[in-house]
Amino acid sequence: MGTAPEGEAVELRVHGVYGASAETILDHPIVVRVAGDQHAGFYRIRPGTGTAGAAGVAVEAYRWGALTAGAAVRTASMLLLLPFMLGNLAIWLRPTSTDRFGLLGALCRLLGGTLTVAFMLAVVGVTLNLVGWQCVPYVECRADRSYLSWLATVPTGPRLALLSLVPLLALRVIWAVGARSAQALEGFDPTQEEPEVSERTESLSTPGFWYDERVTSWLRQIHVGIGVGTLDASLLAGVSNGGRSPLGPLLFVIAAALVVCCAMLLCLPTPASQALARRLPRPLWVTIAVVTALSFTYATLTRSVRPTAGQLPGYEGAAAGLTATQGVLLVTIAVVTLARARANPAEGPPFLRGLGTPLVAALSVSVAAAFTATLVFRVADQLDRGNIPDPIRPNPPAIGPLEPPLAHWWAALAGLAALLIVAAAALATLLLSRQRRRALAESVIAHDFPHVPPHAKRQLDAVRDAVTKSHVTEELSPMLVAFFLISSLGLATIALDLIGVGPTQLAAELSGERGGPAVLAAYVTDAGIWVISLLVIGLVILGYRSYRSAETRRLVAVLWDLGTFWPRTVHPFAPPCYAARAVPELVKRVTALAGEGPVVISGHSHGSVLAAATVLQLPPAALPRVALLTHGSPLRRIYARLYPAYLGQHALREIGERLDWRWRNLWRDTDPIGGPVFNDHRSARPPCDNPAADSVDVRLRDPRALTIDPADTVPPPVERHWPYHTDPHYQAAVRDLVDRINRPGTDNP
Repeated sequence: MGTAPEGEAVELRVHGVYGASAETILDHPIVVRVAGDQHAGFYRIRPGTGTAGAAGVAVEAYRWGALTAGAAVRTASMLLLLPFMLGNLAIWLRPTSTDRFGLLGALCRLLGGTLTVAFMLAVVGVTLNLVGWQCVPYVECRADRSYLSWLATVPTGPRLALLSLVPLLALRVIWAVGARSAQALEGFDPTQEEPEVSERTESLSTPGFWYDERVTSWLRQIHVGIGVGTLDASLLAGVSNGGRSPLGPLLFVIAAALVVCCAMLLCLPTPASQALARRLPRPLWVTIAVVTALSFTYATLTRSVRPTAGQLPGYEGAAAGLTATQGVLLVTIAVVTLARARANPAEGPPFLRGLGTPLVAALSVSVAAAFTATLVFRVADQLDRGNIPDPIRPNPPAIGPLEPPLAHWWAALAGLAALLIVAAAALATLLLSRQRRRALAESVIAHDFPHVPPHAKRQLDAVRDAVTKSHVTEELSPMLVAFFLISSLGLATIALDLIGVGPTQLAAELSGERGGPAVLAAYVTDAGIWVISLLVIGLVILGYRSYRSAETRRLVAVLWDLGTFWPRTVHPFAPPCYAARAVPELVKRVTALAGEGPVVISGHSHGSVLAAATVLQLPPAALPRVALLTHGSPLRRIYARLYPAYLGQHALREIGERLDWRWRNLWRDTDPIGGPVFNDHRSARPPCDNPAADSVDVRLRDPRALTIDPADTVPPPVERHWPYHTDPHYQAAVRDLVDRINRPGTDNP
């Protein structure tokens, strides 16, 4: 049952996001798995229970949704990895295909390193700074808390060393969460020998493109060094403050040097072989172990440290320095991206104004800052029973209350400003574009329904609204660019952060008084803290709901379907790349089926992207027996503009040429996601210089009619993005593609 009977044509359906069931894909209640496993499998209708699809064509479904939504714990825990996922995604939006291992790639990997530092500083800020340094010596904080009061009997040095075990454990957990799915999601070795790094053309047809385990394992070891070095430096800064022994400062310099050396390793090319990638880091592991052992030993033996009012020594500077480093990297990434885009102009209008890489990189930093600020503020608020000081409510002379770093105050204020301005930009964009979208909808209606009876006016209005709303996708770019600009303007706070000036202090200095503007700044900053906290808490609730509800888990999985499509080549703690299994698995299955008869790969929505990637990886011997049917496809409308280096017009042309243009793409004007691949009637720019491309796109009228059919009771529905396989044009396209495979050399219609 594993393959089709010899000579039988097969229609292989690949679903999109949201993880449709095999029964839904095949439109039949009784199915059986014929290949794969519970994570990703190939299904057919059980023999003897019915048929589906065009006559003489066996229908098979590839269900891969369980790779991202199969396990409740995995789906919920992946929300913690959102900053890492965004950091990994940024490099794939760059305008050229030659820079993943060049300057832009190095900058993105360095930014990924700062995300690891931010994660470690967040945990250090809670454990060493708030609990070990500020709360335990503060009588009012540890009162009635037996789980903290016993730490007051432990000297400061040993106490900080003991609490440092928590960040180490957190680093191990985040490592495990990011690496846990290697067998299920990345269990396919490259089918062909990988080229050398210098030979990579960064095409989806490159052999071994989807095999990222070598790069991920190399980066994972470096990021562990960055995380542990950050912890060691934070611990040593706390126990060496004011000490007379030169050993503490010397160890601090060594720990800082470890972080710098790991950052330098991120700028180097990945070792060419898996064995070399595993062998080279051995000195690094030895260094990490030795520096950590010496740091913990020194802290444990140091008994003369006396906590002072305020934060853990060096922590405020570390948080400010991290923000400054991220700001410089983001500006540099933006400059390099624009220079690359100007030197290599895209074939079509770039999405996000060509700022995809710096925008998503800025988003990763913003999300990480929101997570960090929420964690630190909420823990501080809980420990201090709601009495967090600010410049309007200063500290008393004694130790306490607890103080979060100024960097988090600025992050809260910047986050609130960004949300308000982006929301205003989104509202303005939608209102200003409505007339243009409405005019387009009118032209579509005039073409499809020139004569409408009066009683169908209500249905006509529904179609007009559907077409108008479906073109909102093209209007998202200004809103996201506004977010990037606001994030860039927020970098101006770095200088203030570095010199220790908070939002309310700045307002007080500018106004010359401690009331009025300063109080307003304090309230606005507090509001920003709560807004960011509520957003993060909402994500936590969503993660909990994902654990309890399969429906919510599928909704969360949509985010991972889009964000974890690309291999992990920037941050190793990002969620695993499911395409590293899905694409090679599809290639293997299609190759086997093509050896027996014609195969039509049918990809819906994001499944069309998997199908396109599969065609680009198929061996030449299988291609003459394969055709491609895409429907509701975002290949050109979204992916070609977001990822021009990989799925631009050159890649789409290559797909058509590989298949001798045995390709049909069905689309509707009411579809908010899918669209034409080559012939876009809304664009005046010629999409392709090959006349054969004219036969690819097939526009479907939606709905099929406005009036009620005599055999029906209601008008035909407006189907928008789903389903396509129930349309008669779909079955006709399958039949046509099978006939063209069986008649090689047939001219394109």
